[in-house]
Amino acid sequence: MIILGILSIITIYVFVDRFIAIKNASKIDNKFMDNIRQYILDGKLDNAQALCKAQNNPLSRMIEKGIGRIGRPLNDINAAIENVGKLEVSNLEKSIAILATVAGAAPMLGFLGTVSGMVKAFYNMANAGNNIDITLLSSGIYEAMVTTVGGLIVGIIAYITYNYLVVRIENLVYTLERNTTEFMDLLNEPIK
Repeated sequence: MIILGILSIITIYVFVDRFIAIKNASKIDNKFMDNIRQYILDGKLDNAQALCKAQNNPLSRMIEKGIGRIGRPLNDINAAIENVGKLEVSNLEKSIAILATVAGAAPMLGFLGTVSGMVKAFYNMANAGNNIDITLLSSGIYEAMVTTVGGLIVGIIAYITYNYLVVRIENLVYTLERNTTEFMDLLNEPIK
């Protein structure tokens, strides 16, 4: 149960840490891409880069990298943006694998407690000889049930939090891809 308690604390810590990180990364000004578009069309690349630095989120860092590459072939710009995007997503996914591990390991630890509790119950029965009493069985069965419940609770919480964070990251990745595609389309527009 001590191990399950530690795993539950780790689960809560990782969830809160990643939830805050994803929430902060998801804060994107609705007019950000419109302002970038206008600055680029007006030839004010320094203003566009300053806006990116002021935003300080994954999208702004990706666009800033792209703006810094303007003048190079579009494939180079796209590759630079994708590389920054991979780093940003990797940063968001940091420690999330711990939740998946806890989701799988906690029930197994609970079942281990179940087995040890049943072994304890049968051991007590074997040592009692003909003086078998219900209290000899109850402590082992109690241990078995408590560890099973504890393992399942921790595992379910870790499983739900893991999937919740994965969905949030996928939604953010979609938003980043949509906005970087808009940026690349802007660079592909014919000069007026």
